Amino acid sequence: MNTAIETYNSSTRASAARHILESALTALGDGRISEIVEVFDDRFTFDDQALQLQFTDKERLSEFFRKGRELFPDTALEVISTFECGNHIVAEWKITAREIMPLGSMQLRLPISFQGASFVRFENGRITSWSDYYDQNTSRRFRLGALFEEWIEY
Repeated sequence: MNTAIETYNSSTRASAARHILESALTALGDGRISEIVEVFDDRFTFDDQALQLQFTDKERLSEFFRKGRELFPDTALEVISTFECGNHIVAEWKITAREIMPLGSMQLRLPISFQGASFVRFENGRITSWSDYYDQNTSRRFRLGALFEEWIEY
């Protein structure tokens, strides 16, 4: 076996996976929901650890991302760093947004800023597992989580 070729192929796959993840996070930050859902394998799990939600269906995952944009329409997601280990990639990110809160006939826009990390596993260039970790209190995503409580899949 030629180890130089194996090393090249391995690093090429890892770089491709990193590019896919960074593109997916950018699409998520920009509200391009269909683009991010397309990179998931047909058999996948998406876990939002802070909200204690899990999705294994692309339609439900799309709805979760869409509702997140509705509640936080000006969300901006910045990738701070990424780390690769085999077919796993960890991305550290920061989200800034404004939460729209009704107050009588007015709407308040309250600023939010929090950091988190996504742990993602790839197989054959597709995402098979994605777990997000962040502080639920800082994120103020309680209303989003409440919309999906009955959708928890065990």
